[in-house]
Amino acid sequence: MSTATAPPRDRVPEAAEPGVLRKPPVRRKLVPYWLLLPGILWLLVFFALPLIYQASTSVQTGSLEEGFTVTWHFATYWDALTEYWPHFVRSVLYAGTATLLCLLLGYPLAYLIAFKAGRWRNLLLVLVIAPFFTSFLIRTLAWKTILADGGPVVEVLGTVGFLDVTNWLGMTDGNRVLATPLAVVTGLTYNFLPFMILPLYTSLERIDPRLHEAAGDLYASPSTTFRKVTFPLSLPGVVSGTLLTFIPASGDYVNAELLGSTDTKMVGNVIQSQFLRVLDYPTAAALSFLLMAVVLIMVSVYIRRAGTEDLL
Repeated sequence: MSTATAPPRDRVPEAAEPGVLRKPPVRRKLVPYWLLLPGILWLLVFFALPLIYQASTSVQTGSLEEGFTVTWHFATYWDALTEYWPHFVRSVLYAGTATLLCLLLGYPLAYLIAFKAGRWRNLLLVLVIAPFFTSFLIRTLAWKTILADGGPVVEVLGTVGFLDVTNWLGMTDGNRVLATPLAVVTGLTYNFLPFMILPLYTSLERIDPRLHEAAGDLYASPSTTFRKVTFPLSLPGVVSGTLLTFIPASGDYVNAELLGSTDTKMVGNVIQSQFLRVLDYPTAAALSFLLMAVVLIMVSVYIRRAGTEDLL
């Protein structure tokens, strides 16, 4: 009769003491950092390094023939701001107006898709993002035909008296819409409307419908339910949508270039011209940083005023 031999002592796992958790191995601790490494490298190569290069360009002096050298010439920022401040104001006004119009147009549509669409929800969402399947440039050029002088759209706007109001506001000139501020704002609103609708829909879709039923059981009218329940709960989507609309719209130059005139140029048009036509790289870089600073300040103030904890 053979007796079983006990396994070697070094192979017997030690039992953990009750109530004591083992520390994870070092390799497991490093896994999150390894997963973050590709994203960090991407931001470093394609964001941080170009930003540093642009910062050094903004304080250079020289010419394209003689070359540019870093001389820490910070006066370029002041010169650019004093010369092109109307374009900054115009960019903020156009982008702000387009953002407001996107909110007024996009909120009812997002509400309809979230609560009333039913089995048509997916189709409506596809229609919202369908413009992205067409080039941004082609979509903007199409508005030149839509807003052409003597076209049906302009005739209808003139017949209903809409152009009288926009003429009084300084958005149009007579019976002409193309090459006016109204045309630029219209192009911005159309091109960036999906950026407003999708965050709004996502925020509205999270709202529990039973909250609306509870408000009705408490004898709240539909308007009261919207003011007290729906809109406050959708505020994170409102803030996200306005940011996703305002930030790219303030730096856009395609709409002002194709639908506007020399009197409707935005700061993006000046930056594009300084980089590619005038070849004044320091001024162009300084304008880019000034635009970024203006947008960051406005966004920070807006988020704090909105008070949405999801974005802070």
